[in-house]
Amino acid sequence: MKRIFIILLFAATIISAQNKTLSLEESIRIGIQNSKELIISKSKTRFAAAKISETTSQMLPQLKFSASYARLSDVPPFEVVVPFAPMPIKIQDVILDNYNLKLSLQQPLFTGFRLGSLKSAAEYNYNASELEFDAATNDYAVQINEAFWNFYNSEKVVELIKEQLVSAEKHLADTKNFLDNGLATMNDVLKLEVQNSNIELKLIEAENNRDLARINFNRIIGFDLNAETQISVDSINPAPENFEVQNLIVEAKNNRKEIKSLESKVLASDESISAANAGWFPSIYLFGNLYYNKPNQRIMPAKDEFKDTWDVGVSLNWDLWNWGYTSAQSTQATELKLQAETSLAQLKDVIETEVIKEFLNYNKALKKVEVANKSVEQASENYRLTVDKYDQQLASSSDLIDAQAYLLEAETNLTSALVSFQISKAKLNNAVGRKIY
Repeated sequence: MKRIFIILLFAATIISAQNKTLSLEESIRIGIQNSKELIISKSKTRFAAAKISETTSQMLPQLKFSASYARLSDVPPFEVVVPFAPMPIKIQDVILDNYNLKLSLQQPLFTGFRLGSLKSAAEYNYNASELEFDAATNDYAVQINEAFWNFYNSEKVVELIKEQLVSAEKHLADTKNFLDNGLATMNDVLKLEVQNSNIELKLIEAENNRDLARINFNRIIGFDLNAETQISVDSINPAPENFEVQNLIVEAKNNRKEIKSLESKVLASDESISAANAGWFPSIYLFGNLYYNKPNQRIMPAKDEFKDTWDVGVSLNWDLWNWGYTSAQSTQATELKLQAETSLAQLKDVIETEVIKEFLNYNKALKKVEVANKSVEQASENYRLTVDKYDQQLASSSDLIDAQAYLLEAETNLTSALVSFQISKAKLNNAVGRKIY
């Protein structure tokens, strides 16, 4: 019952979250928690942390235990023939069961700097993986940001078309009254009926686009695709900032996690070269062994009983000739460093281009908002005047239809411009390395 209760509570929590009206900040938080991409990225970070532990363990004393048993074939006992003795003298009985227990301790004293270099390389790679996770999280926050605003845009378009449809139906009703009073023609009524039908078709298309935008938004934040998710936006008031593109480029090169990650990988490649070159040096180990064998070969004569012995020493291993194995490893490590350094230089060029691109998109989006605001003002005033004239029969039904279409287009363009501004601002901040989530 307890398990069932926990499962039901968890399910209720998920359903409650999916039915909740989400803000942008909540959407980003939930999306980051549910992201499968970020789960993989975080796993890579834990993998890198485990690699540090692995290399550190190789620098510490290694304690090993081994055991074996062997059954030997029967052989004649060890006997010595003595002159003038009637029978051979038995020196050693045959022992057919052999038991060997061994406890070994080994401590590396010098490995040609290999272990120290491998540990440093692992630490640099771990730092790089953490930076990559931060960059991936910021990138995912931008994706959520874009999906959120596209969903908002599609909902806003539906609202605008519904408002236009209400106005069109009112105008149609007024026109029918005009027709009854001989102030309008049947052609005027038919024109407005066609206009209403066109608006209804636009509404169907807009609602379809809204549903698709909601599905994409649900996918991004990890909700069920068919969840009736709702979002809330207080207001959109673009606050223009005076950016200098060169300052943004400098900021990006100082802040971008991808650059810092590759810089760590270059440092790790230096350590990898040092580890590869360790093959040119000898390796020295301190060792000690404790034996508990039956029979113990060091005790003569051998007896069918357990005896313990030990040894302590220092060993040296040195590859004097390995057919170029060490040289090949050094070359590989050197080439990997060259690749990392070249990738870093390429990345800086790409990021500079990205910053310039997003800077231009930001300015373009800001200008579109200004133009769209003016267009809405003009279209609203034109629509107001046209409605007044139409009510006084000083404007035709075609004029009214055109004014209505211009207003809908202007309001839709303004919404699209505001959304584009929000998205371009988030992308610019991400391009210069600013935290979005």
